[in-house]
Amino acid sequence: MDTRQLARIDLNLLVALQVLLEERNVSKAAERLFVTQSAMSKTLGRLRDLLEDPLFTRTSHGMLPTPRAEALQTPLAEVLQSIQGVVAPQEFEPSTYEGEFIIAVAEYLGVLVLPALMEILQREAPHIRIRNISRIEHQLDQLAEGNLDFAIHIERQHYGPDYQVTSLGRMPPTLLARQGHPLRKQELTWENITRYPQVSFYVPDVEELEFMRQENAFQQFDALVEDVFETSHLFTALEVVRRTDCLMPGPPFLASHPQLSAGIMAFPMDAEGVEFSINYMLCSHRRTESSLPHQWLRQKIIDIVEGYKEAQESGDPYRDYQSRTPWVR
Repeated sequence: MDTRQLARIDLNLLVALQVLLEERNVSKAAERLFVTQSAMSKTLGRLRDLLEDPLFTRTSHGMLPTPRAEALQTPLAEVLQSIQGVVAPQEFEPSTYEGEFIIAVAEYLGVLVLPALMEILQREAPHIRIRNISRIEHQLDQLAEGNLDFAIHIERQHYGPDYQVTSLGRMPPTLLARQGHPLRKQELTWENITRYPQVSFYVPDVEELEFMRQENAFQQFDALVEDVFETSHLFTALEVVRRTDCLMPGPPFLASHPQLSAGIMAFPMDAEGVEFSINYMLCSHRRTESSLPHQWLRQKIIDIVEGYKEAQESGDPYRDYQSRTPWVR
C-alpha cells in the first residue's frame, strides 16, 4: 500500500462523490453535506482534477454520471462503509462475537477457572476461542508484546503502570500426599516433612515473585527438601503423588476437588506454627483496557473466582478442606 499517495488525498472528496452519485444534483448534494452550492461546485471541480474525468455531464434530464463515475459507485460505497466501520463506536455482542484469547495460567489454577469459563462461554459467547498456555516465562513482557491477553499467576514484585492487575485472592499452600502417607502418623515439623522427596509444579518467573522477598515457610521447605520431579501437568503430578511417598505443595482446593482428590490427602503448610498465604493475580496489559471483549472476559474470570469464594463460605461440599477456607479475601 502506497500510504504516501493516500496521504495526499482528502477523504472528504470521496464522501462528496458518493453523495453526488446518489443525488445527481449539486444543490441537493450541498444540502446533505451542509455546504453552499458554490462550495459543492468547487468540490466537484477538485474531484474532476483528482480522477481526471468529468464524472458528470449536464443533460435535459439532469446530471448523468460518466462511465468512470458509474464504475466507481459500487467500490466507493464499499470503501466508505469500511471506513465507517473502522471509526464507529466499538460494539460488542457476546453471542455473535468471534475471536481468540490467549490466557497464561498454570494447570493447578486453570483447573479451577477454565472449565467454568468455558461453560459460560458456550452459553453466552459460543464463538469465542480460548487458548491456554500453561508454561511460559516472562509473562509481563509477553502481555506487553501482545502474545498474551491475560495471565493468572502468583503476584509479582512489580507490575508498573502499563498493566491492569486484579487480586483474585490469597490461598495458604498445602502439602499434598497419598492417602496413608507415613507423615500422617508423625508430628508435623520441618524436619519430618523434609525427609520426603518433593514433586513440584513449574512456576514461571520465580525471581519476580512477591513472596520471595521475605523468608517464609515455603522458602524454608523449598531450601531443605529434595526436588525429584518437576512438571506443569497437574494430572501427572497428582498421579506421581498417589504412587509414591513424594509430597507436593499446591493450592488447598486440589485436596477437595471432586475429580482430582481421589487417593490424596493434605497437610497444612504451617509446621511449627509458621503460616503464610500466596496472592494470585489476574493481569493484562493496558492496550486492552478499551477493548470491550477483553473487559467482558476479564469480568467473567473475576466473577468465577468470586463465585467460588462464596460457595466455599456457604458450605459447599467443594469447600471441605480440613475445616480451612482455601481462598482468603
